[in-house]
Amino acid sequence: MTWLITGGAGYIGAHVARAMSDAGERVLALDDLSAGVPARLPAHIPLVEGSAYDRDLLKQVFAEHMVTGVVHLAARKQVGESVARPTHYYTENVGGLAALLEAVAAAGIGRFLFSSSAAVYGNPDVDLITEDTPCAPVNPYGETKLAGEWLVRAAGRAHGISTVCLRYFNVAGAAAPELADLGVFNIVPMVFDRLTRDEAPRIFGADYPTPDGTCVRDYIHVADLAEAHLAAARRLSEGGPGKADLGNVRDLTVNIGRGEGVSVRELITMIGEVTGDRRPPVVEARRPGDAPRAVASSARAAEELGWTARRGVREMVESAWRGWQRHHGR
Repeated sequence: MTWLITGGAGYIGAHVARAMSDAGERVLALDDLSAGVPARLPAHIPLVEGSAYDRDLLKQVFAEHMVTGVVHLAARKQVGESVARPTHYYTENVGGLAALLEAVAAAGIGRFLFSSSAAVYGNPDVDLITEDTPCAPVNPYGETKLAGEWLVRAAGRAHGISTVCLRYFNVAGAAAPELADLGVFNIVPMVFDRLTRDEAPRIFGADYPTPDGTCVRDYIHVADLAEAHLAAARRLSEGGPGKADLGNVRDLTVNIGRGEGVSVRELITMIGEVTGDRRPPVVEARRPGDAPRAVASSARAAEELGWTARRGVREMVESAWRGWQRHHGR
């Protein structure tokens, strides 16, 4: 088998490409390099520069590399930007996905792994979010991911494509410093950025109905997430635990998290311990749309993929800090 990884030079994509290649899978990356970094990929993993939605390019790549499965990671991913530019997000994340799926179906490719998000759930009032928790996204980004899942499943049914949708929770950390997240959009790099600029970390709201008043989230190490992709790809290829017949894999949807909640205040305290900068955070007003608690049930991942997260939050913070220092010179 050969797997094409769209967005394969990105933060998550490069981790996935390396994990799958290290495990013996044949992979190649496709990336338009708008956020991807070629140096993240080792020389033995081919990198094709271009859009994941270019039908002519896809036809060529599928044929030249004898692609038999696609891991689709390329997407617009910033919540705030999605609110400001909703039509752009729908065009890229849904329209682009439709073009990719058309090319996949035309090429007779039978396996498709889709990068989704816990944003599809919105703000459910539950202790643990299962895959059966009703989806009610609260921003255009989450809406496009949910619509993407619908489209992936519909295309799978129509064209005989086996599909898996992975709903990521909060991704952090780095398997190696050179693979670190270079954006300042998620909480860990946002706190690092504040500390580097000699500013106190910020907490948006400390009056939530949680033990310390701050939001509780489920954090997953990006290396664990990459291993989840490997497990899902092999589930599609081989049937996986308890599913010897590949034909049984059709509409599998799986949460990817640790199943443990960490509050924003606890996370900032840990970042202070790791960095040595323990200045107290500044509490500001709540941000619209933030859920008090969002923690995954990871039972289905263990049952269907044979996968569980192995790395803790401190390892995420420590590895992310090493990557931050490498790229920001602190």
